[in-house]
Amino acid sequence: MDSRQDGIGYGSAWKRCTRVTAGSLALMLLSACGSLRNPPPKDPEALADYKAANDPYEPLNRDMYNVQMWAYHKALRPIAKAWIWAVPTPVRHSVANINETWREPAVFFSDVGAGRPRRAGDSFMRFAINMSAGVAGFFDVASLVGYKQHETDPGMTMGTWGVPTGPYLFIPGVGPTNFRDGAGYAIGQGLTPINYVPRGYGLLSFNWAYNILGTVDGFANTVDQIDHLEQDSLDPYSYIRSAWQQNRQSQVDALKDDHRATTPDWY
Repeated sequence: MDSRQDGIGYGSAWKRCTRVTAGSLALMLLSACGSLRNPPPKDPEALADYKAANDPYEPLNRDMYNVQMWAYHKALRPIAKAWIWAVPTPVRHSVANINETWREPAVFFSDVGAGRPRRAGDSFMRFAINMSAGVAGFFDVASLVGYKQHETDPGMTMGTWGVPTGPYLFIPGVGPTNFRDGAGYAIGQGLTPINYVPRGYGLLSFNWAYNILGTVDGFANTVDQIDHLEQDSLDPYSYIRSAWQQNRQSQVDALKDDHRATTPDWY
């Protein structure tokens, strides 16, 4: 599901900057420190809620959420608001299109890994068309000719294989995740060609600009959702956790259930 469409999609915006380093360090820390876990309660009803939440590191995760929201209010939100005010909508759309296009190889290989040739074909064609006719992804020409954008990532693919999620985590700079999706994100970064740009010819500067502008645009697209959530929810942390977990499971289920033929709908 597109991050601009679901209610907790701003999680993907938090995955734009320092995600591999932060995620890897957090996963190693949590794996090594069993003392960070909340012990399971003995009361049967409380134990059922504990298992449903899948959040044994909740005290630490809440602290990390508070760190993220402090950074959001102090820096990220003002920058996102300034971006909306200063940058014309067509330019913002082009930034979003670039980010989607350069992620397509990771989407393609995730679709292949899930055994979904139709989705993989769409991803391949989107990348080929938008990198050429779309001028390196500035324009989403592929959607105009019938190849609509869709989300698949290695974490979803591992979900179709039956790999368990592991505990829920909230990591500043990453947002909601879990052990499986954290590992999947690292794999996805290895499949993203922008991460291999060489030095020289301004390409390294383009890589930095790509990541920074992608982060800013992601927050700009979700700042209203975050504000409404903080105003309307009694416990934003719990709401985000529940909504994100349900959304991820629905994405995995949709991938499992996608048995379409390999011929595009418009053919």
